[in-house]
Amino acid sequence: MKIMQMPDALANKIAAGEVVERPASVVKELVENSIDANSTWIKIDIAEAGLQEIKVTDNGEGMSEEDCEHAFLRHATSKIKNENDLFHVQTLGFRGEALASIASVSRLTVQTSTGDEAGTYLELEGGKITQKQKTTARQGSEITIRDLFFNTPARLKYMKTIHTELGHITDLLNRLALSHPEVRFEVTHNGKGLFKTAGTDDLLQVISQVYGMNVARQMLYVKLETLDFTIEGYIAKPEVTRASRNYVSTIINGRYIKSIPLTQAIMRAYHTLLPIGRSPIVVLSIHMDPILVDVNVHPTKLEVRFSKDKELFQAIEHTIISKFRQQTLIPEVQHKPEPKEKSVQHRMHFDDHDSYAASNVSTDSVQPSFVQNEPLINQSEVPIIKEPQEETYTDGQEAQNEMQSNVNWNKVNDFTYQQEDSPSIQDTHDPRIPIMYPIGQLQGTYILAQNENGLYMIDQHAAQERVKYEFFKKKLGKPANELQELLIPLTFDFSKEEAIWIDQYKEELKAAGLFFESFGQQTYIIRSHPNWFPTGFEEEVIREMVDQIMNEEKINVETIREEAATLMSCKRSIKANHYLNQDEMYHLLDDLRKTSDPFTCPHGRPIIVHFTTYELEKMFKRVM
Repeated sequence: MKIMQMPDALANKIAAGEVVERPASVVKELVENSIDANSTWIKIDIAEAGLQEIKVTDNGEGMSEEDCEHAFLRHATSKIKNENDLFHVQTLGFRGEALASIASVSRLTVQTSTGDEAGTYLELEGGKITQKQKTTARQGSEITIRDLFFNTPARLKYMKTIHTELGHITDLLNRLALSHPEVRFEVTHNGKGLFKTAGTDDLLQVISQVYGMNVARQMLYVKLETLDFTIEGYIAKPEVTRASRNYVSTIINGRYIKSIPLTQAIMRAYHTLLPIGRSPIVVLSIHMDPILVDVNVHPTKLEVRFSKDKELFQAIEHTIISKFRQQTLIPEVQHKPEPKEKSVQHRMHFDDHDSYAASNVSTDSVQPSFVQNEPLINQSEVPIIKEPQEETYTDGQEAQNEMQSNVNWNKVNDFTYQQEDSPSIQDTHDPRIPIMYPIGQLQGTYILAQNENGLYMIDQHAAQERVKYEFFKKKLGKPANELQELLIPLTFDFSKEEAIWIDQYKEELKAAGLFFESFGQQTYIIRSHPNWFPTGFEEEVIREMVDQIMNEEKINVETIREEAATLMSCKRSIKANHYLNQDEMYHLLDDLRKTSDPFTCPHGRPIIVHFTTYELEKMFKRVM
């Protein structure tokens, strides 16, 4: 007989290859078990990034002696009793693989009790129980993993440096803390405190402890309830960006997941508010009926499938866009922290007299271009969050110096006179964008404007880009499905690869209104094109369609129109070193105020930067 059933020890080691990828995987499974046990306090002690020891202690429900022994059997679980339960999973763990897999590749001890009777202590090596005895009756569990992968040395070869493995663990614990703000987490590494959370069920406070106080101050609360979903959480203002999408956290029914479609929905909501290559910081918690989500599609349960995915994605986009439509998104340049206490979302307090303690500091960019100190891991658990003692805003200081030496003053008028002389600005006042009165130009590039709240610098090219982008987008938005015949056909030379794609997707191109007529091996002519093609940009649009076919194997006409509008707005806007007279500056600001998103250009760069009167007075030492 060739086919035999594998021994449990071997099967567990194979399962461990899927479930226990690295020390962070062990931490994930143990902490999720503690959360499932209704723990309100979880302590994680790590030694040598988990390769030497991982200890997870909680105050959860604990296990009886019988349950404790059964927990290390393969596919032993208290969460799934029949097939129907698989479609109503409401816990983080449910397969019964984790403990058996972890025990098979480590030396494990467990001490647990329900609090009603003496507890149980077990020692296991390679998945087999080597010692069993009674222990204290403290309610909860303590599981210690030592010498991970001691009996699978090949796995150790794939482990990275201590710093890398610790990074995976801290990233995981950050996600778990964001997913469960009601749980108090305490984390140490080699005996030193790494970070704590207070467990007060305040998500914004956890965000401050994970990403830093400065980020928390820039977060906006969002919430939407529908018949199927409750979406709640915090989104960063567009001025706070990162180079990676890893700062977008999506949580489904308390489970942190990685979902490309969900992240794409969030990115679509930010759309032109972000610079190219930048991503926001977002923490969204989504609650839905468990029957609408399948969590049993990935060994580590990081990926899920939704039954009503389109409705969910649309709801997320609507929630974020609606929030931004209510906000004034003009970045403020600050010289130093405010000297008096202020609140974020009326739930956090900041004290200027003490520094904010953090074990790690990042200086990733925050728009417009000033630097913010951002602790990634905080050692303090108290709800009072402290202001940093120093912050550097280099561009604001440079702008100040340039203003004093390089201003082209065009008809500098009296402030009262300007208010009376510009009724059109008053009439088109959008409450999200203040009325600003131009007083001059800086280097023929930035409009300088003022009001009772201070000084504003407006990038004239970015401002006109926004105005023209929205004009062209509306113009190209709903064109008639008619073709425009060309007196002189357009001729294109493509690479061999491009020609293969064109021939393969001729029908899709025809459906989009493009008829490629072969004129040689790799040469094609176009005798007509859709009448919505912008004049002067026909070749760029056609080549963009070919690129889209090659990259996505389909044509999204809406995306093409969007990019055409962006291209036209950029090329037809005023450039730097172009001086404007007073009337031209008035009209540009007036047109900007009428746009739907007057804060960024189509590429996501800021249009307006605000210097408050208070900050200006501090620069000139009028206030100390």
